Amino acid sequence: MIKRLSPWILAGPASLLVLVFLILPVGSTLIATFTDAKGWAAPYAAFFNSGFRRTVLYRTIEISLITTIISVVLGFIAAYVVAQMPARLKSIMIIAAVFPLLTGVVVRSFAWLILLGKNGILNTALLSVGFISEPISMLYTEGAVIAAMVYLFVPLMILTLAGVLEGIPKDVVEAATSLGATPFAVFRQVILPLAMPGLIVGAVLVFTGSFTSYATPQLLGGERQMMMGTLLYQRAMVTFDWTGASTVAAIMVVVTILIVVLMTRLARRLNPMAG
Repeated sequence: MIKRLSPWILAGPASLLVLVFLILPVGSTLIATFTDAKGWAAPYAAFFNSGFRRTVLYRTIEISLITTIISVVLGFIAAYVVAQMPARLKSIMIIAAVFPLLTGVVVRSFAWLILLGKNGILNTALLSVGFISEPISMLYTEGAVIAAMVYLFVPLMILTLAGVLEGIPKDVVEAATSLGATPFAVFRQVILPLAMPGLIVGAVLVFTGSFTSYATPQLLGGERQMMMGTLLYQRAMVTFDWTGASTVAAIMVVVTILIVVLMTRLARRLNPMAG
């Protein structure tokens, strides 16, 4: 009897913490959006009837998807190169990939202000070589937010994929090559299917991180490129509209779950071995 209950006893404290600090707060936030005096759907109707809020939602999804795609491509290439390196050099490269994660998100995002500002490093360099005649406005654009997001999440993608690619048996790749498969065929039929679980996990982590990000869009996007995280902060801490903030949070949770499910199904459909 005790042996049967021991797994539940061991999991009890952690489950209680998840319930108290995650499930209950999120649940209370969702419930608050359905108790409005104007009707249970009034907060959501107000959100989607606002062209500005719809634009913020669409912009957030767009930036998050673009960030995810770029991070997957760059992260896969970098992780594949790292996986082929000798053990000592591989450790150095992994440390180099992890190093940016040791710096706070705000600090890394603020560095892009110095890089992309009108008097920043990039504009100064372009002016010095005569490539441009006057400084280019690069801050507070979607491109600036996407570039900073990619910089933030590519190391996470590399860490997710490096172990997966390293675990692919070399004899499987060599067998495919010996049977006459081209390098592209080996990648498409052997490496990519075996790496797909890591790609799915990495893509989900990057998308959810991008979609819920606050510091980077606030510093590099400002009011002109507002995203859902910034809108949530504004509704809660500036206008003190807690119902509106709860509605934004609920929409973020639902959209994140839907996109993650769609990404997972798409990956499995593209390659059944991912399941």
